[in-house]
Amino acid sequence: MGAASNDTDGGKNALLRALPSIEQLLRRPSLEPLLAGVPRARAVAALRLAVERVRARLLRGEARPFEDADVGQALASLATPNLRPVHNATGVVLHTNLGRAPLAPEAVARVAAVARGYSNLEYDLDEGERGSRYAPLVGLLRTLTGAEDALVVNNCAGAALLVLAALAAGREGVVSRGELVEIGGGFRVPDVMRQSGAKLVEVGTTNRTRLADYAAAVGPDTGLLVKVHRSNFALVGFTEEVDIAELAKLGRARGVPVFQDLGSGALVPLEGEGLSKEPTVPQSVAAGADVIAFSGDKLLGGPQAGIVVGRAELLARIKAHPLTRALRVDKMTVAALEATLELYRDGRPEAVPTYRLLTQRPDELRARAVRLQGLLAERGVSARVEGVVGQVGGGAMPLSRLPSSACILTLRGPETFLDRLRNGDEPVIGRLSDGEGVLDVRCLSEEELKVVAAAVAAAIPGNPP
Repeated sequence: MGAASNDTDGGKNALLRALPSIEQLLRRPSLEPLLAGVPRARAVAALRLAVERVRARLLRGEARPFEDADVGQALASLATPNLRPVHNATGVVLHTNLGRAPLAPEAVARVAAVARGYSNLEYDLDEGERGSRYAPLVGLLRTLTGAEDALVVNNCAGAALLVLAALAAGREGVVSRGELVEIGGGFRVPDVMRQSGAKLVEVGTTNRTRLADYAAAVGPDTGLLVKVHRSNFALVGFTEEVDIAELAKLGRARGVPVFQDLGSGALVPLEGEGLSKEPTVPQSVAAGADVIAFSGDKLLGGPQAGIVVGRAELLARIKAHPLTRALRVDKMTVAALEATLELYRDGRPEAVPTYRLLTQRPDELRARAVRLQGLLAERGVSARVEGVVGQVGGGAMPLSRLPSSACILTLRGPETFLDRLRNGDEPVIGRLSDGEGVLDVRCLSEEELKVVAAAVAAAIPGNPP
């Protein structure tokens, strides 16, 4: 046994020592056709990548020496963007790992228009002088929410940090214990508040907080009453919380502003089978919240952004804070968000992909799954159509259970299948359930079905990749 192990190690070490240098590969005649016309910097990068991959393979125990084909694969890898479009067959609409909200065609066109050249991002065309990059958005947000003023930064966590820093630094922020949430990436409300310079004052209990708890905590050092929407989890059972209208009334009586971190931020009611009730931004403004922060790339269906709306006096203080510049958005975000907000202004929420994906009827989804099943059958792939349950995702509407339909594939080695599906020329992201491959059609357009069917056929173990 020991001798066999030594022989294996010796063979592996010999192959490792035999790995060619980059200079040797650059001079290798058999690689000249492959590298012809390739810029030297890219050729060197590809050769290094090929050698690194072979070395890693040998260290894993795969006794295959370096081959010219390894260079071809490395060149192909370098020619493939790391950030790529994928086909979402998970059934999760706002999939954070897949980029959350897909943009409307109008938003995509607007981004392309401003990205390819110069724009009046901070230039007032009427006055011929410097302007505000938020000008295209403020009027729309006022109209859509009923707020006096608005500001947009790079995401909702940044928006919350900015509001707390501008309005409560060195003072107290009063929050219910049941709303001390942790958002994605491990960021927690107490940490955000600490970083802002505000002092956290917890009131109530995890499951029950009353108006009297807030009232008892208000004192001369109180800077803000803070209400955090539990976007990514729900408390059920023996619970009680103070609604924003009651908290706003207390704030006005005590002269303390009320800040609501609304999180997922729907502009209009979302109604569809399986969707839970979600407060909208206009409702919170009408209820009296002084400042509201919400996301652009969740239920609103736009680009990643943190949107702040509220009373003009408080927004002026927020805009004047130094963090505002550090958190500002770029021209592409402004363009995409403006185009998305225009769709809501024009009464066309169904043109926003997120809205449309969330409000699809179960019969539409089943019909689409049957069409995918037929396309798979044409390629020799057997699948059955079943009802499944999807999710809103993105930390929004955690109680929602979206009835959908999926093509279910029973395969040997389903993990290998999903790996190949994910790494194909047209990456498709599916999921496993009870050892079977599941392709939920909720987030797949009609145009994508043929592409997905071809990708699935190529990903079946034993088929050519």
